[in-house]
Amino acid sequence: MMSSAPAVRVAGLRVDRGGKPVLRDVSFEAPRGSVLGLIGPSGCGKTTLMRCLVGVQIVRGGTVTVLGEPAGSPGLRRRVGYSTQTPAVYADLSVRENMRYFAAVLGAPRTDPDRVIEEVGLGDHRDQVVGTLSGGQLNRANLAAALLGGPELLVLDEPTVGLDPLLREELWALFRRLTDRGTTLVVSSHVMDEAVRTDRLLLMREGEILADGSPSELTERTGTADLEAAFLRLIHERAESPA
Repeated sequence: MMSSAPAVRVAGLRVDRGGKPVLRDVSFEAPRGSVLGLIGPSGCGKTTLMRCLVGVQIVRGGTVTVLGEPAGSPGLRRRVGYSTQTPAVYADLSVRENMRYFAAVLGAPRTDPDRVIEEVGLGDHRDQVVGTLSGGQLNRANLAAALLGGPELLVLDEPTVGLDPLLREELWALFRRLTDRGTTLVVSSHVMDEAVRTDRLLLMREGEILADGSPSELTERTGTADLEAAFLRLIHERAESPA
């Protein structure tokens, strides 16, 4: 039976860089088997927050609990998949060789490399050297590596950047199949039309969460027609509120 505890619980998270705050008292929870979107402009703290979730970011305060354990715990190594903005695959190996290597490191099933290659739509490029892939294909190869082992939580930093609309649609269909199997996804984007595909959104700006709710809740709360207008309304409200 699936646990009712949230996949991610963050409380009072604070991160500084160069003596300046990057995340300011961030708190939220992500239910299991859902897509949580992190939406906001570049530099608002999305990537830093994701690094906290996978346990590779030094924090100043607060707690980050992932799948019932402190973020970065050894027991989470095979349970959390992470796809970074900068591809982490080897340029001088083929797509298949990359997946076989990472599967061996993770102890994933021998059938996993072919499975994830097909899931991200790179079946026709499995033997192509990664350094010769297009930007969109490279992003998909990076995502494939994160899918190895069937992680319970996927942390995806701008996974659809550089992809054409059809491929974006295919990847979101994959994300939904994953949540149907109980996987939790945390997906960042700065593109508002991606936001409507999520179950819940954290609208971020300058290291803070401006709002937390489903896309429909956020537009209803702000009395706006779309999420871009909702985001702008929230920024104006924050600027007009007393210090």
